[in-house]
Amino acid sequence: MDHHLDQRAELGDFLRTCRARLRPEDVGLPDHGRRRRVPGLRREELAQLAGVSVAYYTRLEQGHGHNVSAEVLDAVARALRLGEVETAHLNHLASPRIRRGGRARRPQQVRPELRTLMDAMEGVPAYLVGRRQDVIGWNRLAAAVFGDFGAHPAAERNLVRLVFLDPATAELYADWECRACEVVSNLRLYAGQHPDDEQLTALVGELSVKNEEFRRLWAAHTVADKTHGVKRLRHPLVGELELSFETLTLPDDPAQFLVTFHAAPGSPSADALRLLSSWTAPMPPPSAPAPAEERA
Repeated sequence: MDHHLDQRAELGDFLRTCRARLRPEDVGLPDHGRRRRVPGLRREELAQLAGVSVAYYTRLEQGHGHNVSAEVLDAVARALRLGEVETAHLNHLASPRIRRGGRARRPQQVRPELRTLMDAMEGVPAYLVGRRQDVIGWNRLAAAVFGDFGAHPAAERNLVRLVFLDPATAELYADWECRACEVVSNLRLYAGQHPDDEQLTALVGELSVKNEEFRRLWAAHTVADKTHGVKRLRHPLVGELELSFETLTLPDDPAQFLVTFHAAPGSPSADALRLLSSWTAPMPPPSAPAPAEERA
């Protein structure tokens, strides 16, 4: 049994999905009013726009991308109106990969200094995300805002898994559909870069079986890398929260990302964060009894 994503199938599916999104008028082609059997551009139209033969483009869509030049990939990306992230994803899918023989990746380690930094970020929920969007570290306020990651087994501390399979997490996001699309698009991006990750294949398989919405979004082949923005939450204790987030890539390990959240100063969300922070603050150590002469 193959425990990897089929890179050739992924390339073909991605190209077909992107082609189906375009209409002739989107790319300046005349639409003669003929009814189309399939949505989007035809292969011959896309090949014409990219300046390649129909046979060549057809082979590419069938997953034969290992000998294609960077210039042709760029032309196809332009014809499909792909953005920077989608173009990079296309290049990853079309590049040949050396299978690692199913060798398991080592668990990611969190540097002690990073744990200390997150704990010192008073009033700022923060968590550390690793491969496949696994949550590998967090501070107390992040657990208070997003739920106690430590209450889940280590293998289930994954943002995508929580969004689709954990009811409390799903209820937390006021714009759940946007959050769901975001985590799946990010996972698609990771899959293009790491098709031989067996844990990724297992995660996608499990979510596809257990959640219909995940299946639909995964089949859409959208890729995105959203590094900052706003999250709107419905917290069970403090109500609505509007938090800005920043995603910071660690220079010494590009597969780890520190995600921080903050509220606008003076906003109701800032007050709510302060309240949560005070509830989760560690108890001060008991003070030592005063010396006998001071008690006298």
